[in-house]
Amino acid sequence: MFSNMIGFGRFIQSLCVCLLTFDIQLFGLSAGANPEVEQHLEMGKKLLAAGQLADALSHYHAAVEGDPDNYMTYFKRATVYLALGKSRSALPDLEKVVKLRPDFTAARIQRGSVLLKQGKYQDARDDFATVLRKNPNSEEAAMYIHKIDELPDSISLAYRLYEENNYQDAIEVLGQIVEVCPWDPTFHEIRSECYEAQGDLFKAASDLRQSTKLRADNTKGYYKLSKLHYEMGEADESLNQIRECLKLDPDHKQCFPHYKKVKKLVKLMTSAQELTNEEQYDECVKKAEQMEKIESEVFHYVLKAASHRCKCYSRGGHFVQAIKQCTKILEMDPDNLEALVDRAEAHIINENYEEAINDYQTASNIDGENRRVKEGLNKANKLLKQSKKRDYYKILGVKRNASKKQILKAYRKLAVKWHPDKFTDEEKAAAQKKFIDIAAAKEVLTDPEKRRQFDQGEDPLDPEEQNRGGGNPFQHGFNPFGSGGSFKFHFN
Repeated sequence: MFSNMIGFGRFIQSLCVCLLTFDIQLFGLSAGANPEVEQHLEMGKKLLAAGQLADALSHYHAAVEGDPDNYMTYFKRATVYLALGKSRSALPDLEKVVKLRPDFTAARIQRGSVLLKQGKYQDARDDFATVLRKNPNSEEAAMYIHKIDELPDSISLAYRLYEENNYQDAIEVLGQIVEVCPWDPTFHEIRSECYEAQGDLFKAASDLRQSTKLRADNTKGYYKLSKLHYEMGEADESLNQIRECLKLDPDHKQCFPHYKKVKKLVKLMTSAQELTNEEQYDECVKKAEQMEKIESEVFHYVLKAASHRCKCYSRGGHFVQAIKQCTKILEMDPDNLEALVDRAEAHIINENYEEAINDYQTASNIDGENRRVKEGLNKANKLLKQSKKRDYYKILGVKRNASKKQILKAYRKLAVKWHPDKFTDEEKAAAQKKFIDIAAAKEVLTDPEKRRQFDQGEDPLDPEEQNRGGGNPFQHGFNPFGSGGSFKFHFN
């Protein structure tokens, strides 16, 4: 950016020197001119020196209106137009200069340069040839004519290579042509098609974007540019470009249907992300399903919809659907970190800890510093170890994502079934142990903090783990038989 600013400053400086030189060489031309015109010219020069091109241009407009027969005012305005990148506006001014002063070689060289950049190289050659007839020693005019004389063969070669599907060689030749004729949209469009054929959509879009700036009312260019961005998965930019097409033709038969499709898809993607952030996972899945109905072929959007379903199914506790969708993503994109982590979390919900560990380890190979990966792998290892001990969810026969209401319902049913008073002396001991386990499970899973510890792979009722954590192994004692009993739970 800084180097660009320096380059722009040098350009303005050289522009001012150029115009000042013409002022000195042609000092006699302004004698007796309108004082108001002189004032506008002076202000234009000062603003030009300050880099305020748009303001300078307004003063040159006024100078041209005040003295329409002064070729230098047209030349100055044309130069500012060129500095602003408005070659189409500069050309009529340069033509006016040549008409008013046919022997003004600087204007002919400037006009020839603009014509050449626009691809009108035969007209440009006429200007440079005229300069050489007046000044045979003009190296600049000779250099331009040399470039022009090479162009026809290069253009013919580029077209032949393109028609033969020799896209790489065509791109190289077109690159040389574009250096000489950068403002001719045709060569950008052909090169864009070559890049697209090679699968380089980014470069194809870059060339096509130049074409939309260079060719007036280019609805075809905007439509194709929008389609390229869509294929690249850049739906927002696709929407921007198709809107440019509709500004030119609101009822365009290709742009309007594409606009409706992309607009709806962008809205659904935004909504799905917002619902994920708001933890409305079932609604998020519905939006993802709608996305798939709108677009079921373009890779980026198929992947995006599956990603939303994978994540929202996993976080919503629907582990079967989550694993299916996450696996679908990983078949398309094996190194998709989010899908690996989401599938691992679904495996944890399904109590498949070894599968979860495998996914986390794969994810760790991709990004070992990722927080979700590190924490998830640690949790899965603890849960695997814990699963070989006492599992309170299994004791009550509930899933890991069960609600407190579901846990209490399961507890009451099992507590009634296994209450020791219902059994004889021979069976009472076994029932008593079963009843203690049920009560312990209820205590842990209905207490948010204890359940959180258990879900992280730690048993809050295990004295060994509490000792390692510095806690009191007896602080969690409880009476499974009610306040009147004396039995205290202890971990076996």
